[in-house]
Amino acid sequence: MQTSIDTTGMNGGKRAALELAEAAREPAHTRFAGGLFMGRMDSAQLLPFAGQPAGDAAEGETFLSWLEEFLRDHVDADEVDRTGEIPDPVIAALARRGAFGIKVPPHFGGLGLSQTNYCRAAMLLGSHCGNLTALLSAHQSIGAPQPLLLFGSPAQKARYLPRVASGEISAFALTEADAGSDPARMTMRASHTPDGSAFLLNGEKLWCTNGTRAGIIVVVAKTPEREGRVQTTAFIVETRWPGVEVVRRCRFMGLRALYNGVIRFHDVRVPRENILLGEGRGLKVALTTLNTGRLTLPAACTGLSKRCLSIARHWAAGREQWGAPIGRHEAIADKLARMASDIFAMESMTLHTAAMVDRDPHADIRIEAAMAKLWATETTWRIVNDTMQIRGGRGYETAASLAARGERPEPVERLLRDCRINTIFEGSSEILRLFIAREALDPHLAHGGQVFDTRLPVGRRVAAALHAAFHYGGWYPRLWWPVLDAGGEVAHPVIKHHLREAAVASRALARALFHAMLRHGPALERRQLLLGRLVDAGTELFALSTSLAHAEAHFERNGETAAITVADHFARGSLRRVKEALTPRSAKTEDASRRLAREVLDGKLRWLEDGAVCGQTSHASATPWSLAA
Repeated sequence: MQTSIDTTGMNGGKRAALELAEAAREPAHTRFAGGLFMGRMDSAQLLPFAGQPAGDAAEGETFLSWLEEFLRDHVDADEVDRTGEIPDPVIAALARRGAFGIKVPPHFGGLGLSQTNYCRAAMLLGSHCGNLTALLSAHQSIGAPQPLLLFGSPAQKARYLPRVASGEISAFALTEADAGSDPARMTMRASHTPDGSAFLLNGEKLWCTNGTRAGIIVVVAKTPEREGRVQTTAFIVETRWPGVEVVRRCRFMGLRALYNGVIRFHDVRVPRENILLGEGRGLKVALTTLNTGRLTLPAACTGLSKRCLSIARHWAAGREQWGAPIGRHEAIADKLARMASDIFAMESMTLHTAAMVDRDPHADIRIEAAMAKLWATETTWRIVNDTMQIRGGRGYETAASLAARGERPEPVERLLRDCRINTIFEGSSEILRLFIAREALDPHLAHGGQVFDTRLPVGRRVAAALHAAFHYGGWYPRLWWPVLDAGGEVAHPVIKHHLREAAVASRALARALFHAMLRHGPALERRQLLLGRLVDAGTELFALSTSLAHAEAHFERNGETAAITVADHFARGSLRRVKEALTPRSAKTEDASRRLAREVLDGKLRWLEDGAVCGQTSHASATPWSLAA
């Protein structure tokens, strides 16, 4: 499909990257989260909250109960961190119990559980061991099972799903040294064999999680151009094939047992029948797989945050200073309150989006999953940091050191190290803000994008302008109408009140986005700070709306008011953050920031680096001090 964004004024690299991404992109289906940017808070898509059906919960309970007990009794997460290895007996036991095929249908050897049950498993894993979470998540969420379930042919499913469900580890190879979020820079090539029956893969992939232990890897590579356009194709590759080489295993600050590495492919022959979805459709496979895969991270972050709340609560209730438990002092109490309400919100976002997948495995959840990943990972980083602050020196001390001194070995230090990658994994926060902004602008591009497209004839652009004027003439005034009722049949007045406030804020967000488009036109895509603030406002509103709906469901089910209290606290803070994000900032301030950044990049402020040891000496060439003396 042709991009609706005019790329004629861009340099070659930027044009190629954007056109490749746009060609792989499907038109957005405006669901609840996307509607927030248009001033529509469609309560019918939100209420009643789609909680997990009792039958589905019961179906997952046997496995989830086993998993919780297994993690507690048989997985020493601190030992995994210390050794940098997940014991083979642990992996074997998980494989026997079906943990590598949670969503794979039973007739292919999997458990056949729902997305919600899979997210519940991720919560348990995330609360206990980040390394095991990464192993199972990378295998199932972005490894071979997910793209096979979505795009695999019957023959591919029959051949590979039983293998991955039984414990053969899989991986997804997309990133390269010079190609992260910009697939146009990919250098991995796949060329046709002379007879056309296969492809030869040549290149190298970086940071391939599970790659050092994988038997099956989904590899995205460039294939011969068509009509002058870059093509990417996704291939199922078996690591036992000649030419596949694990160059090295990468090591990191946290997740020290992450089986992540550099994988090299030299003339690897891949039969044509191992293409996923079709030649030239590799980026679509990657983007769609990542959409669902991203949902695992907020689930795991929810589990990790729940663990932190438990640690912080025990310490704040038992540790006394100045005549009272530290949790009674306002500075700590405020942290505990925000932790609790934020955890409820991220769980609500995750369960709402998982329910969308359970209703329709092909549901377009790109905005919801990206928002949940963005918000939950950034919030969890703050929660872990606050937990360390509450624990003080005992938070900074390792669990092994605490145990050696006879204290409860809470692994806050490990949790913080392992948690840091979450805002980078599967789309960094900065990239996700741009991704969500592109989706938020899609309805506007559909109505008015052709007005600014210089590739089109003048007559067509004039017609587009008239169409846009007609559309916005009816749409824009409605953004100023008072919101009379946004809660429908909501029972609790607190929830109804906050839903109305959220609807008012949604209209303010829509006006702010529209005003930004009028002011900056096509140049808006360069205003990343402005777009980032608008995305943050929309993401907050998604977190707020789902948490209110979730609390209402708790109340209607059993008259429980504790969830109302939590949601009320969250709503007050969330609405304040939305208001701050929508408050216009001085263009001069943002311009000054860009000018200063250019001076840093040009080396004009290198004097600020004076007084620091900024050079780097390789370990191999370093001279031991004893020899230097």
